[in-house]
Amino acid sequence: MHVTTIGLDLAKNVFQAHGIYKDGEVAFNRAIRRAQVLTFFERLEPCLIGIEACGTSHHWARELIKLGHNVKLIPPVYVKPYVKRGKSDAVDAEAICEAVTRPTMRFVEVKTPEQQAILAVHRTRDLIVRQRTQTINMLRAQLAEFGVVIPQGIYHALAFAKGWLNGEQPDLPEVAGDVIFGICDQLLFLHSKILGYSSQMNQIAKSEKRVALLRTIPGVGPITASAIVATVGSGKQFNNGREFAAWLGLTPINKSSGGKERLGHISKMGDQYIRRLLVLGMTSRIRSIRAEPEKFDPWFADILSRKPSKVAAVAMANKTARMILAVLIRNEPYKVRTV
Repeated sequence: MHVTTIGLDLAKNVFQAHGIYKDGEVAFNRAIRRAQVLTFFERLEPCLIGIEACGTSHHWARELIKLGHNVKLIPPVYVKPYVKRGKSDAVDAEAICEAVTRPTMRFVEVKTPEQQAILAVHRTRDLIVRQRTQTINMLRAQLAEFGVVIPQGIYHALAFAKGWLNGEQPDLPEVAGDVIFGICDQLLFLHSKILGYSSQMNQIAKSEKRVALLRTIPGVGPITASAIVATVGSGKQFNNGREFAAWLGLTPINKSSGGKERLGHISKMGDQYIRRLLVLGMTSRIRSIRAEPEKFDPWFADILSRKPSKVAAVAMANKTARMILAVLIRNEPYKVRTV
């Protein structure tokens, strides 16, 4: 009798594997050194392997698939209910092994190296954008101590930094001037890096067919489109558009009971980065709709007339997410609905 199902708990150096036979009897629950993982699974007959979707999980999934195993990645939040008691690697591996066999379990699609390369660009750019924001906040705070106020907006801060480096400096103590010089230099450096990564994303958008398809959807630009393609791939792991919107955390929390429907605020579960990109895209689109409402779908004008701008932006992001999944699955460009 050979092992049919394994729960693999990943770690930096020591992994934990929990295997069971077809009848459910435990075959092993043992620790494996990182260097021994592939050798260990090479000796086993092809079986079902469950792994929590976390750091390095896609790499190990690809390696184990090459050995002939059927690998399923599970969101960690769906594994937690199967943890019986306490917290240890052995308990976690057993819970993963139990979760992967559930018929209603939801899985994460294994990403290709190309998808992860695109995500590396996105994550790095997002980090530098946050660092730029921190640098601007520090610049404003330092200057405010000397009565110098920069108008709101990134480009006002960038213009001030360029002026300072070109010699346009207010009268400050020499030590403070040196500090401000360093901050301005750092700000312009970070901004140049962001522009470089943005340009790289535009190049990716031109070379990837699915990104080009998503860009036919109003409000979806190259950054949002490439992030979605790199994260969800074909989108076939979702049954419908609502599942995709729920995965992004754009659907309301349902607390219905006893025949009474109670819907709360959006769940904010799932991929925070893509959700933020979609909401920002819709926030920008709202300005265009208000300027020329006759050029847009009446649904958008209606939601704007009934809801505050931020609520409307989230509702529009929800609807756009459903459009995105339809375009991915059908592999066709978005077609504007005519009334």
